[in-house]
Amino acid sequence: MKKCLVLALLVCLSGAVIGTAIGGDSKGKPEVIQAYYDGKLFDITLTHMPDNAAAELLEHNKSINTIYVVENSEEEEEDLEAFTPVLDAIQGDGFNPLWQEVRVIFPAGVTPFQLFSDDEILSAAEAGSITLEPQDEVYRCSVIGPKKK
Repeated sequence: MKKCLVLALLVCLSGAVIGTAIGGDSKGKPEVIQAYYDGKLFDITLTHMPDNAAAELLEHNKSINTIYVVENSEEEEEDLEAFTPVLDAIQGDGFNPLWQEVRVIFPAGVTPFQLFSDDEILSAAEAGSITLEPQDEVYRCSVIGPKKK
């Protein structure tokens, strides 16, 4: 019971945690970035959870969503700039505000290409076209709507 209360408190306070977000500034205030969900581009914000909170959440929260990202070596950075993160849920479709980062790894010699849904990512992984590497990083995510034009 005490662990559940601590976990709930961590989730509630996570929006106020100062950390580095994907695309966020150094003051922990995440900026709006884009991510794909089922082929549609959405505006989202992410706040990085501290390592100790992330470990607890990954151990005890079985409904954490996934955000797929590509982060490879600096030599490949130019190829990766065009890769937009992919979400596996939004509000109304199994959404939880907590997200575990899973890296999409392209084999050596393969130019990274954009994938647009979790189904495409899972199919590519099953076919051996990419490798998926779950990370110990957890983010608090807000899906704030379709990308504004």
